[in-house]
Amino acid sequence: MRILVIEDDREHAKFINQVLSEAGHEVAIAENGADGLVQAREGEFDALVVDRMLPEKDGLKLVEEYRNGGGQTPALFLSALSDVDNRVEGLKAGADDYLAKPFAPQELAARVEALGRRQTTGEPPVTKLKVADLEMDLLARKVWRQGQKIDLQPREFRLLEFLMRHAGQVVTRTMLLEKVWDYHFDPQTNVIDVHVSRLRAKIDKDFDEQLLQTVRGAGYCLQG
Repeated sequence: MRILVIEDDREHAKFINQVLSEAGHEVAIAENGADGLVQAREGEFDALVVDRMLPEKDGLKLVEEYRNGGGQTPALFLSALSDVDNRVEGLKAGADDYLAKPFAPQELAARVEALGRRQTTGEPPVTKLKVADLEMDLLARKVWRQGQKIDLQPREFRLLEFLMRHAGQVVTRTMLLEKVWDYHFDPQTNVIDVHVSRLRAKIDKDFDEQLLQTVRGAGYCLQG
């Protein structure tokens, strides 16, 4: 994929370039919003990675003008502004995805690849997940079961999101360490067991059907 990164912080742009280049993509960089808009309109890119806070033209305005001019390339916002209102504002401006800083390199690469697939298939972005009577709103960062709101800590939310995205599949400890904790080694602690136990207490304890199953010797499986 050919990707345009619009980022004014040179060190951050260099880091993003390295992450995406190592994932096999061709990267072009614009250092301000005005130049970024020109390049987005004139170049042939498969995805745009746009910082929210840019000189000369901020990211929101950039994406709005690009969309109003007929631009169709999928866009991902990167921003330290990460609350619900900020994410919704970014998506309403025309972005296809929103990733809060700081972020894991693997997640950035995965989200950019997902944008490329979405452009090819024409599939809309996934904003809600559902397994049996358990529901998750990815934009509002909220979870319900049978209409009852379930309060989760950030790590518990990431854990449940990963399990829901792989519903019906056995998820191993290694997968969880890499995708939820960003570890590429086993810290030899019970961190996963503790978080799974806490999550199970919140999503299963007060309900008849138990969704989160332990697969002995293999990992965990969320199924309804």
